[in-house]
Amino acid sequence: MHPGRRLVLVGEVLITLGVVLAGYVFYQVVWTNRASATLQSAASERLEEAWRAPENPRAVSLADDGDEPVPFVRIRIPEFGGDFDYAVVSGVTDADLDAGPGHYPESQGPGEAGNFALAGHRVGRGAPFNALGRLAVCDAIIIETADTWLDYRVLPTIGGEFGDAPDPAAAKDAASACMPRDIIDRLSTEYVNVPGRQIVAPSHTDVLDPIPGREATQESRQLPLLTLTTCHPQFSAAERLIVHAVLVDTTDKSDGGPPPALEGR
Repeated sequence: MHPGRRLVLVGEVLITLGVVLAGYVFYQVVWTNRASATLQSAASERLEEAWRAPENPRAVSLADDGDEPVPFVRIRIPEFGGDFDYAVVSGVTDADLDAGPGHYPESQGPGEAGNFALAGHRVGRGAPFNALGRLAVCDAIIIETADTWLDYRVLPTIGGEFGDAPDPAAAKDAASACMPRDIIDRLSTEYVNVPGRQIVAPSHTDVLDPIPGREATQESRQLPLLTLTTCHPQFSAAERLIVHAVLVDTTDKSDGGPPPALEGR
């Protein structure tokens, strides 16, 4: 084959590959985002309906509806702006996560002692957890249930790629800005190896344990944690980015509006 013809063929192949890649990126980032936005909107409407009329037979039947993801709480992260407001669904199947953040069914419930764990996409499909790497110690993660506001705060991180503090003393000092003394003291004992942020292999599922990374003590001694998980790095599922937070305040909705962390949204 003539060298010139060979170059033309190589160029055509590269152009074709470029078009295919562009189409794939468009599908992953644009098309799936639109589809997920529609599903999230439907989930939000279903959740609000259930909260408005919990005695309504249709609202009660939501838990038995196998055709659509079942929403049960909302998540807000003030650090990400007032638009970050998602209905969280029960389950972490592909269909569940297409609709929004999903709850690992084997983990604890919101506000319970142990580990309330959620997963979410980082690229495409709404990408609710795309910016998790920005979270730092004491950043608020607010969970809204039918009758309560749960104020979780990101734990300090000691060293590592996303280190927020260089040593345990500095970590405790940073946590003192938002956490009570009894929680801070326990960060130096059974929770000393539970960082605010970490990167792990997909097989490292102990981040979902009641006390991540170690055997749990009695339930009465477990802190109420919140764990968020997503793929890492972006456009890859090679690893997982993990954020751990602890519950610092619970407010009954009958006592007033949203917690101070959400004021000014």
